[in-house]
Amino acid sequence: MLSTDREILSTETEVRVRFNEVDSMGIVWHGSYAAYFEEAREAFGRAYGLDYLTIRDHGYYVPLVQLDFSFKHPLTYGDRAIVALSYTPCKAAKILFNYRILSADRKTVIATGSSTQVFLDHARNLVLYMPEFYEQWQKAQGVFL
Repeated sequence: MLSTDREILSTETEVRVRFNEVDSMGIVWHGSYAAYFEEAREAFGRAYGLDYLTIRDHGYYVPLVQLDFSFKHPLTYGDRAIVALSYTPCKAAKILFNYRILSADRKTVIATGSSTQVFLDHARNLVLYMPEFYEQWQKAQGVFL
């Protein structure tokens, strides 16, 4: 969470557990959570104009360099859940997100997590400065530090 009074940018995405996402015990396989987080990042990008195609069109890629999960309760085939994503502003050239997966009735925290993405140019070189378009995006969203 932010320690400032800036509004946190966030989205919520509903997911329904599909058969191919469960393991032999009938619970969601741990790797499926990465896909749920990805779905939430894509929804955030669409909602706030920071989708992968826009980033690419500005000359950058944003690969994941860190992805963390903490599992609290299992999901099973057919369950519905809400993936709540919040953006964390940062002065460095990276994109930080925090996640909470909640049961559809919002009474149970299923999992929490975070991710870090960095900027690469189209030659796949690490970019150590904040890209101008990203700084402008942060300013437009009111989250520039």
